[in-house]
Amino acid sequence: MRAILGFFAVLVVSAAMAAGLDGISNTDATGGLRQALHDGSLAAVAKLGVTNGYFGNPQVKIPLPSSLHKIEGALRIAGMKKQADELVLSMNRAAEAAAPEAKQLLVDAVKKMSVQDAKKILTGGDTAGTEYFKRTTQPQLAQRFLPIIKKATDRVGLAQQYNSLAGQGAQLGLVKKDQATIEQYVTQKALDGLYFMIGEQEKAFRKDPVGASSDIVRKVFGAIKR
Repeated sequence: MRAILGFFAVLVVSAAMAAGLDGISNTDATGGLRQALHDGSLAAVAKLGVTNGYFGNPQVKIPLPSSLHKIEGALRIAGMKKQADELVLSMNRAAEAAAPEAKQLLVDAVKKMSVQDAKKILTGGDTAGTEYFKRTTQPQLAQRFLPIIKKATDRVGLAQQYNSLAGQGAQLGLVKKDQATIEQYVTQKALDGLYFMIGEQEKAFRKDPVGASSDIVRKVFGAIKR
């Protein structure tokens, strides 16, 4: 056990030195990293998991699927503008309802972060931590999001019509697999928005560590910035 802990210390210190953190202990380096990832991911969830978290944010607002978008104009001309607008709103409300499900999985991912993960994140690019979350949580989050999103979108008549038509199109290779149903499409878009927002949080504390909520985060990422 001591050998394992010693190996961990050597690797983390190496990562710290590579990132310009040679004056900071390995404990502080890993502690700052974990705290930053924890705070940033939960801040992203908090912003998205509320009314208009997706719908009111142009950067993550979920539009109609491209396969339906192609006929959106025809739908609106045919007097289905209200249904199309309702579908867009329901998709975004579904994503907002699902977002809080991400909280525990993101926290667990921080706790399970390996030595190599820590090294790559500390010395990586502006969204290295976000990419770590994407690798370690995306399949599980999709499983949690999907039933919540399906329940919400099933209430919209146009969504059911879309699923019927898109399902046939997918079998013929005319519709992408991730757009074969509204719930699949919204689930993927909701995850894309979540990781985008986590990335924005990560870039923010890397760029301006002084604005971080924790002293240890300011210390570690302030050293990197220098």
